Amino acid sequence: MKVDLSVRVGKIEMGNPVTVASGTFGYGQEYAEWMDVKRLGAITVKGIRLEPWDGNRTPRMVEVPGGLVNAIGLQGPGVDGFANGYMPFLRGVGVPVIVNIWGTSVEEYAEVAARLSDVEGIDGLEVNVSCPNVKEGGASFGTDPRKVAEVVAAVRARTGLTVLTKLAPNVPDIKVFARAAVEAGSDALSISNTLPAMVIDIEKRKPVLANRFGGLSGAALHPVAVKLVYEAAQAVTAPIIGMGGIFEPEDAIEFLLAGATAVAVGTANFIDPTTSLRVIDGIEDYMRRHGMANVGEMRIRN
Repeated sequence: MKVDLSVRVGKIEMGNPVTVASGTFGYGQEYAEWMDVKRLGAITVKGIRLEPWDGNRTPRMVEVPGGLVNAIGLQGPGVDGFANGYMPFLRGVGVPVIVNIWGTSVEEYAEVAARLSDVEGIDGLEVNVSCPNVKEGGASFGTDPRKVAEVVAAVRARTGLTVLTKLAPNVPDIKVFARAAVEAGSDALSISNTLPAMVIDIEKRKPVLANRFGGLSGAALHPVAVKLVYEAAQAVTAPIIGMGGIFEPEDAIEFLLAGATAVAVGTANFIDPTTSLRVIDGIEDYMRRHGMANVGEMRIRN
C-alpha cells in the first residue's frame, strides 16, 4: 500500500516526520559526509543569538548512564555569522531549515527573529525559552508561562516564519505552558528540552561540569518526554515535534502515537549519525505493517 510520510508543521512542509534536535547536529554540513542530509524532513540547527557567543567553560559535557549531561552554553556564531557562514550550504540541501533562537531579553529574541526573517532559505524559528532572563535576575523564561507568552508574542510580532516554541520539561503542568505559547502566537511546539541535572566527581569532591549544572538528554529522558507530549497534545491542537531519547524507530513511534506530528533525533546523533535515517525507514515500515496511509493515523485517541 502507498504510505504518505509527509507532515505539515505550521507552514513547513516536511517530506517525512523526522528532523534533528537543536544542538546535536551542528549546522547540517558537519554531518553531510556521514549521512544523506537530504533525506531528513527538516534540519534544525544549533541555537543562534544576536551576536557570537562562546558558551561555557570546559569541561561542559559528561556521559551518564542513559544519556548525557551538557552545559555547552549555546555556543554559536551569531546571526550574521550563521547567515553568511552556514546558510549557503543549507540552502543547497533542499529540505526545510528550522533555526533555534535565544536571547537574554525579550527584546533580543525579537531582534534575532526579525533579522533571521530576512535570510533566504529559513522556514521556521524554534524559540528556546529555557534561557536566563538577565533583566530579572537570571530566572529562566521557560518556567513562567507569562514570560513564555511574552517572548513568543514578541517573536510573532517580528516574523512571518513558522514559530515553534521549545518548552522546558521542569514545569508543574506542561499543558499550561503549551496553551500560553500557542495563545501568544506559536504555530507549533517542540517538546521537550533537556532536564536540569548535576554530576559530582566523588574523588575530587567537586562538580564535573565547569558550569556545575547542565541538561540531561538521552534515553533516560525518553519516558518523561513522551508523557509531556501526550499531555500537551490533549491541551492544544498545534503540531508538536516530540524529542527526547530517540535511538530507535520504536522511540519515535511512541511520540507519534502520543500525539506528536513530527519527531527530532538528538543525542543519538553523537553515537550513530545515521539514526535519523533508520528512524524514517522504521516509521514507514510500521505504517505499512499496520495499514496506515498517513502519519496522522498513528495518534492514539484515548
